[in-house]
Amino acid sequence: MNRALPAVRLRVPTHEDAFAWHRVFADPDVMEFHGGRAAELSVYEELTARQRRHDAERGFCLWSMLDESGEVIGFTGAQPWEREWGPTGETEIGWRLGRAHWGKGYVTAAARETLERLRAAGVPSVVAMVDARNERSIAVARRLGMQRAEVFMTPEQEGRTPREGHCYRLGL
Repeated sequence: MNRALPAVRLRVPTHEDAFAWHRVFADPDVMEFHGGRAAELSVYEELTARQRRHDAERGFCLWSMLDESGEVIGFTGAQPWEREWGPTGETEIGWRLGRAHWGKGYVTAAARETLERLRAAGVPSVVAMVDARNERSIAVARRLGMQRAEVFMTPEQEGRTPREGHCYRLGL
């Protein structure tokens, strides 16, 4: 059954959005596949500043996602995959949403808007790197028409054991 997607607005993140991201991502459920806890506020301040630069330089970034009332509920967007493993140099689409807004279609609506913006910016294709256990993000990738292209193991990181991930791809 197809349902209408909610209205969602994307904007280049402001400095104040760092505080909103820090608050929204403080929920362990939201961070389950991202280390289990929110980063320090300074990490979000640097991240929002970097996204403003990406938007100015590339025409895309991780945009703040706002609901119908104008509340920041997460982010979606794209940025270059700059790690030494995985699809280095490709454009990764991603999303993160506050727990109170799960299951309502916000990520799908925002990710579809992101794809339109990326097409307009001349990006030829995107990848989505998804933890193999993250059924919600896998479902979003599939709703966007993405196909699983490869399976990989993440490298060992500070106290985190390697885990299986999936790389989904979509030509634009």
